[in-house]
Amino acid sequence: MPKRQKYQHGVALFVVIVIVMLSMLLALWASRTSWFGEMLVGNDADYQRAFEAAQAMIQDAELDIRGEQSNGDPCKSVANDSNICRAGNTVWFIDEEKDLGNLINTLDAQTTKCLQGICQKRGDKQDFWKDATTLAAMTADGVGARYGTYTGAKTGSNSNQILNMKDAGKGAWYWVEVMPYDINPGAGLINQDTSSTNANKSKWELSLKPPIVYRITAIARGLKPSTQVVLQSTFARQKLKD
Repeated sequence: MPKRQKYQHGVALFVVIVIVMLSMLLALWASRTSWFGEMLVGNDADYQRAFEAAQAMIQDAELDIRGEQSNGDPCKSVANDSNICRAGNTVWFIDEEKDLGNLINTLDAQTTKCLQGICQKRGDKQDFWKDATTLAAMTADGVGARYGTYTGAKTGSNSNQILNMKDAGKGAWYWVEVMPYDINPGAGLINQDTSSTNANKSKWELSLKPPIVYRITAIARGLKPSTQVVLQSTFARQKLKD
C-alpha cells in the first residue's frame, strides 16, 4: 500500500513571522516610551533653567531700584560703561518726589511707555507677554533691561546660560513699572490707627522715599522655543529710620 505524502502548510513560518512582528512592536513601543520620557525630562529641565533665570532677573531689578551691587554695596559707575548705575542714562530710579513728574513725562513720550527697563504703570492689558507684537516691542533694545546691564552684575562660566543670551528674542528681560503711592489715603474703620500719637493715620502706611511702589515683570525664554517663564514681584523701597 503506497504511503501518503505529508505536505507542509507553512504554519511554523506564520508563527515565526507573528513573533517577529510582535517583537518589533515591543521594541518600537519601548523606544517611543524612552524618547517620550527624555522629552519630558528635557522640557522640565529647560523650564527650571528659565525659572531660575527669571528669578535672577527679579533680584537684578531690585538691585537696580536700590542702586546697589550684588554684595549690597552702593553701585559704583564705571568709566567705560555709562549704563552701570545708570550714570549716563536718560532715565533712572529717582530719590526725590519732585523728580517724578519729569520721569513720567519721559516715559509717556515712548511708544511702549518704557525706556531702559523703567515703565509707566500699564493702563491696558497687564499680560502683555501674551501678545506677540507687544512682546516683540517690549523686548527691543533699549526698552527692556538685560541682566547686569545697569547693576554691573557678572555671570560666571557655570552661570545660567540664559542670562548670557543677548540675541534678539532670546534670553531674559525685566521691566519695572513706576506706580505712585498715596501715603495719605485717609483712615478707614479697619486701617485707622487709634493711638494718640498716630491719630488719623493708616496702620498700613508705608515709609517710602520717594512714595513709589514698583512692579517688576521678568521674562525668561528657555533654550527651547516653547519655553517661557513670566514672574512678577512688587517692590517698595522703604526709607531708613533716623
